[in-house]
Amino acid sequence: MEFTPVLHAEWIKIHTLRSLLGSLAAVLLVTTAFSALAAADADGSDPLYSVFFGVSLGQIAAIAFGTTAVSAEFRGGALRLTLSAAPDRLRWFAAKAAAIALPVLAVGLLTGLVTLLVGKSVLGALGPAWGEGLRGAVGCALQLTLMALFAAGLAAVLRSGVATLSVLIPFLLIVSFVVGDLSGGVADFLPDRAGQVALHSTWDGALGPWTGLAVTALWSVAALLAGAWSLQRRDA
Repeated sequence: MEFTPVLHAEWIKIHTLRSLLGSLAAVLLVTTAFSALAAADADGSDPLYSVFFGVSLGQIAAIAFGTTAVSAEFRGGALRLTLSAAPDRLRWFAAKAAAIALPVLAVGLLTGLVTLLVGKSVLGALGPAWGEGLRGAVGCALQLTLMALFAAGLAAVLRSGVATLSVLIPFLLIVSFVVGDLSGGVADFLPDRAGQVALHSTWDGALGPWTGLAVTALWSVAALLAGAWSLQRRDA
């Protein structure tokens, strides 16, 4: 089967599952809400991060989306049915990744723009300039998309949504902050922190806005390659 019909089939799966649509809605709502709260309490030292603070929590919903989209294939023999229609496993996994990335990217861009408008209205004169704000909106969309793909790759390796979320959510909420406090610059290269450099007005670390996103992209590519390797070598 060609790539396009496989992608179409994966897109049908995604937009017919309420849990996945709920995760996409949560990306927008959580990011905007927590960003508005942070902007209301901002001191003006880093106006861009004050506007996009909620991305650090909104990415949890993006991770849940990527995890659920892949882990659903490993329940009830669904993957066997999928591979009977699309036997090329690498082509199917590439279509699955694309079907995850495209809606997250679209929702991420919408989230970035809405968050920017809300944040600037709350901060007023203390808000970031439009050029810097639009950079943050693009960075927001890319970071959310890359984290969803990172989760998708890990879910393909672990073959369990519960196991994947049990690893990633504590990592984001606890481990990343602890490592960040203890190890200095090493934490800047963690997948959730590297991409968020693009959401800061200034940054003292080794990475810049785009190199930080590139580091997160490398983590995502590594996870997807591990997921593809696992699919090729394990029974459905």
